Amino acid sequence: MQTELSKQLGVEHAVFGFTPFPAVAAAISRAGGFGVLGAVRYTAPDDLKRDLDWVEAHVDGKPYGLDVVMPAKKVEGVTEADVEAMIPEEHRAFVQGTLAKYGVPELAEGEASGWRITGWMEQVARTQLDVAFDYPIRLLANALGSPPADIVDRAHDQDILVAALAGSARHARKHQEAGIDIVVAQGYEAGGHTGEIASMVLTPEVVDAVAPLPVLAAGGIGSGQQVAAALTLGAQGVWLGSIWLTTTEADLHSRALTRKLLAAGSGDTVRSRALTGKPARQLRTEWTDAWDDPTGPGTLPMPLQGLLVADAVSRIQRHEVEPLLGTPVGQIVGRMNSERSVQAVFDDLTRGFEQAVDRINRIAGRSGQ
Repeated sequence: MQTELSKQLGVEHAVFGFTPFPAVAAAISRAGGFGVLGAVRYTAPDDLKRDLDWVEAHVDGKPYGLDVVMPAKKVEGVTEADVEAMIPEEHRAFVQGTLAKYGVPELAEGEASGWRITGWMEQVARTQLDVAFDYPIRLLANALGSPPADIVDRAHDQDILVAALAGSARHARKHQEAGIDIVVAQGYEAGGHTGEIASMVLTPEVVDAVAPLPVLAAGGIGSGQQVAAALTLGAQGVWLGSIWLTTTEADLHSRALTRKLLAAGSGDTVRSRALTGKPARQLRTEWTDAWDDPTGPGTLPMPLQGLLVADAVSRIQRHEVEPLLGTPVGQIVGRMNSERSVQAVFDDLTRGFEQAVDRINRIAGRSGQ
């Protein structure tokens, strides 16, 4: 599964694996792919440094990258406390009422919320990058469009490629104009924040729009046959996220959540604003249903919604309240039916890829060549 891009980065397979778990990122790189560690949850620079130290020590010299959530436009002088003050009391009461309805206990005294969406803030993202640029990362990806121009320049000065996610050809062209090196065409099927266009349509549109820039296909990909399809559509690799959630190296801290993922079908996700304020695909739960109910107050815009529900999500996760328990995940969850190692996932991807290539060769009359 090699392409010009994978050869440029020195990886065996053109499989880019996004994950919040250091052990998964390292395992992806060791298996011949390109592990990308998500940084949004690291609000303390020392925590990110600790985990990058661990990744560096466990990739066996293989390349890896970092994913941040950084707005292209800087907002000066805005603190988390300023944003918190904008949250209406009606919405705070709705959160507390929903938690009380399902009997969700409080966190233990002194136990801090482990889930805060603050990595979107300019000063937080920049502290993450101040740490990351001290490591030999080969790729910097941004989930909120193109990073600020000075960050792109700084990455290029260190021979780091910059990638940005796009949900439309128009977004992709803006990335190209901003000097981005790789566009990730993320389809509607993907977990997390997505646009409105499905991968089968989006990938070739983006490939044509930004040629000759390399494009990675994302959204609904979890088999070698789908990898082959993405490359046939013109992508130079695939960007996979959801498939790693049920690997043995992942650390979800919840057996109940793992069980829900393994049991879910491809129709058991919903694109909801309940988590961050922007449409994000996730498991459908009583929590998402409550926020999407037209009789409720509705969600707040990003980043207000993320800050509003941060403590509630931590309580739900900590106490494993199953009706409300969910996570961002794509429609590929329907194929995530067993816990496997990262290496086992790669074995399945390469086997399926070979089968797909053989099938196309037979159709084209090239069998045995």
